Amino acid sequence: MSTRTAVVVTLAAVVLTGCGTATPSEKSGGAIAVSASDDKCEVARGTADAGTITFEVTNKGSRVTEFYLYAEGDRIMGEVENVTPGLTRRLIIEVTDSGKYETACKPGMQGKGIRDAFTVTGDAKKSTDENEQLAEATKSYQRYVNSQAGALVDKTKEFTTAVKDGDVDKAKALFPVSRIYWERIEPVAESFGDLDPKVDGREDALDPGMAFTGYHRLEKDLWTTGLQPDSNAIADQLQSDIEDLAARAKTVELTPLQLANGAKELLDEVATGKITGEEDRYSHTDLWDFRSNVDGSQAAIAALRPVIEDRDPKLLTTLDERFAAVDAVLEKHRAGDGFKLYTELTPADIKEMSEAVDALGEPISQVAEVVAGQ
Repeated sequence: MSTRTAVVVTLAAVVLTGCGTATPSEKSGGAIAVSASDDKCEVARGTADAGTITFEVTNKGSRVTEFYLYAEGDRIMGEVENVTPGLTRRLIIEVTDSGKYETACKPGMQGKGIRDAFTVTGDAKKSTDENEQLAEATKSYQRYVNSQAGALVDKTKEFTTAVKDGDVDKAKALFPVSRIYWERIEPVAESFGDLDPKVDGREDALDPGMAFTGYHRLEKDLWTTGLQPDSNAIADQLQSDIEDLAARAKTVELTPLQLANGAKELLDEVATGKITGEEDRYSHTDLWDFRSNVDGSQAAIAALRPVIEDRDPKLLTTLDERFAAVDAVLEKHRAGDGFKLYTELTPADIKEMSEAVDALGEPISQVAEVVAGQ
């Protein structure tokens, strides 16, 4: 993921401080304070009981930072990105298995971060084992992820084949189409920390020593530099990584909080990358990604709909209204089967889209707390 200048929250959700009912971690020891600076990551305590765990991350440094909880193999259990200096963001995650984990702050949002051991003790029942609605929500969303991952494999194959055939015009046409399915399930894809930078990394945001590969390398080849001697190899690697992702996605066990947090993350992707033209800087096909991120967010909320309707029906009404407003704004920029290029948008167009996304982001930031409040 690339460096961004706006404040966003990702897969592990930021929820508004002071809203809703207390989570289990707050009832048994309170939220865990994290003091992040440019060279330190001070976690108030290094243990927590299994269940719902809440971190409150305050950036006391001068650089934008991130906070992660990792399981074995750098699998991301939850994350808060783009915490700007002086701000505090809350992360709520469900961890039901005892064991050794790691916390990490990432000043500048790059590298492996400042890490420390974190232990989860005891075991807790999964929320999906105790609540039929939550169980069905995760099953529904898993079916969605699997269907999108399958289409991602197929459409990426069409794209990479066109690249290898040297058919630049066809490859350009297929580039935004193949990315639709990646963008819809991006939170799940990003949870596999080793795959995300290889598939979707931007050239200016790679860790030192990391090669520039994946979609955006081929995008640059197609629109800027021309196909390179190693473009075919890059295409083969992208296809292999996408097939790996699809296989992993079938086995990943999602929690209801990950659905809620993923819905917010997808909007944050829009608000800080697509809305600025940063994402697809060579092709300017950002609105395809914009639409796909919103689609993915809607899918997560749709899976959680019965839960939200029971616990906070007013919130659900607000979500429906604001999703509709975002949809209406996007439809203004349709062009045939796709969308206008980002470079065709006026400042007023961008401002209208940004305001609509921001208005939707506020109620979506409350969903994780509603889900955790059982």
